[in-house]
Amino acid sequence: MSNYKVTVGLSNKHLHLSAEHIEALFGKGHKLTPTKDLRQPGQFACEEKVDLEGPKGVIKGLRVLGPARPETQVELALTDARGLGLKPPVRESGKLDGTPGCKLTGPAGSVELDHGVMVALRHVHLSPSEAAEAGVKDKDIIRVGVGGERAVIFEKVLIRAGDAHLSEFHLDTDEGNAAGIDSGLEVELLI
Repeated sequence: MSNYKVTVGLSNKHLHLSAEHIEALFGKGHKLTPTKDLRQPGQFACEEKVDLEGPKGVIKGLRVLGPARPETQVELALTDARGLGLKPPVRESGKLDGTPGCKLTGPAGSVELDHGVMVALRHVHLSPSEAAEAGVKDKDIIRVGVGGERAVIFEKVLIRAGDAHLSEFHLDTDEGNAAGIDSGLEVELLI
């Protein structure tokens, strides 16, 4: 065990949009409107929301996170995906080959994605100095221990270490709810 601790950041369903899709959904020249900074440097929740449509259902008001990305990516929990009739794979962020698509609708128009819907692989963000202190490196796969009434060990946790990261354990709402975890809880990296 490393005895290195980080806090949890529960990740609710959201999406990241490409610059092209921002304009298609919100209008030509539209810039995302930050409402709240996230822990990861340069990342923010936006005022903008879209509706997401799958074969069996719709999620209204899905939150956009900024800034714009090279490719649009929708991140759902498995419960959300099942309600939409989608079967997305569990993936590292940005690895979108072979993922299902969906329809996105904003105030200025709609976009039909042929891919981009995923369930994010649980991961720990660390800066380079934090990673060195914890004894891990980018792309390592570790375990994370959670104490408490519903104590659990999460297996297959990806390390994402780099200059654009600060310590935080990201898991989705399905995983957090199953283990009785809230954002801000301190957990331990098990190496």
